[in-house]
Amino acid sequence: MPKQFLEAGKIVGTHGVRGDLKVQSWCDSPEVLCDFDTLYLDESTPVSVEKAQVHKNMVLMHLKGVDTVEQAEALRGRVLHLDRDDVELPEDLVFIQDILGFVVFDRRTDSEVGRLRDVITSNPAHDMYEIKTTDGRLVYVPAAKPFLQEIDMQAGMIYIESIEGLLE
Repeated sequence: MPKQFLEAGKIVGTHGVRGDLKVQSWCDSPEVLCDFDTLYLDESTPVSVEKAQVHKNMVLMHLKGVDTVEQAEALRGRVLHLDRDDVELPEDLVFIQDILGFVVFDRRTDSEVGRLRDVITSNPAHDMYEIKTTDGRLVYVPAAKPFLQEIDMQAGMIYIESIEGLLE
């Protein structure tokens, strides 16, 4: 069963004297985090976002009821979550947190590669899958066609088609 509340970013500091927060976004881009009116602390405490904007790849955010630098400072280090019901994903996209740990199977070699350990989203061309192989190595596969073939959410499987030398 997928988690209802997904980690979306971390409060890393304050901005100004009116209680604004500096948030490191863990979404595809910081702009995504600005689209939410409600986020959650500790997966259960809703907080209302009064305003949010991107500044230097961080999100500057003001939460209702956080009006002093002291109140903002008390939230430093807290993780903000979003409710998956508040997100409309296109049909061909999935939440990264839902596929971590999936078995990765290579159709070219007809063998299991390993398990998905991480998705690296900082690559400018496309995301990269970090896979821990069955023999303990880390290999990287572009999370894009023609390498990425299919993600089977029910079976917990990711099907790729490697090329010679990609996984060796």
